[in-house]
Amino acid sequence: MTATRRDREIGLALGFLGVLGFSFSLPATKVAVADLDPWFVAFGRAAVAAVLAAIVLAATRARRPTAAQWRALAVVSAGVIVGFPLFTSLGLQHAEAAHGAVVVAVLPAATAIAAVLRAGEHPSPAFWAAALAGLAVVVAFALSGASGGLSAADGWFAAAVVACAFGYAEGGVLARDLGGAQTISWALVATAPVSFAIAAVTWTDPGQVSSDAWLCFAYVSVVSMFLGFFAWYGGLARGGVAHVSQVQLVQPLLTLLWSGLVLGEHVGAWTLIAAVAVLACVAITQRARVVADPVAPEP
Repeated sequence: MTATRRDREIGLALGFLGVLGFSFSLPATKVAVADLDPWFVAFGRAAVAAVLAAIVLAATRARRPTAAQWRALAVVSAGVIVGFPLFTSLGLQHAEAAHGAVVVAVLPAATAIAAVLRAGEHPSPAFWAAALAGLAVVVAFALSGASGGLSAADGWFAAAVVACAFGYAEGGVLARDLGGAQTISWALVATAPVSFAIAAVTWTDPGQVSSDAWLCFAYVSVVSMFLGFFAWYGGLARGGVAHVSQVQLVQPLLTLLWSGLVLGEHVGAWTLIAAVAVLACVAITQRARVVADPVAPEP
């Protein structure tokens, strides 16, 4: 069923809430990996979130996914629970959070491509033109503060984008049937054995970890890995994967804002100029028609 205008509006609102929660992920991860093993940050956060997910599933008496849904959940788990957190944690060992903003700059476009391949959505030429324009603005903005040239961190960030794009697209499709909360919750529970095992092996002596690192680890565990996906997958399911994913073009700008406030990185007037340009591109993508967008409203 094609998404109605109200569905798209609700989807965009939910999507923005998810992006707002995700926007602090890179700065928080940067602080956490300063004292904690990046493998522990990636899988420990998933282990904590899995406990919360199990509580939600038990409290709501959620129905178990079908065999086909379990296969889809495997893609979600590989992309957003394992791939993106691990690859960005490894990349942030060697790059600043501001440089890592390049990752989320290309993620909306990558998610739109994944939506075409998996979700059966067919954005119009106007949609692609606006999305690519927004992408160009954000990439230029992010690279303007980088040291120039590619590094090993960029390879990790590129891998994170690919993994996350398919995890988002698959999760957006699955959330149409399971709902956003159950989609991420079942994915976390399914990944729990691996998450707990790797977290236990890479555990760091608490006495050697600062309180700031633990606080940021708690954030990426509860918000980035759990609550943020309630809104994000709900928004993708309600408003369409290709359309709602473009709201994430705003995320790099928010990330750089948090990087300035938390990590002391300079944020100048160019941030405001780029923000206005990106928001204009996002607005255009939302007005562009998506052909054969099979989004069913959530009950």
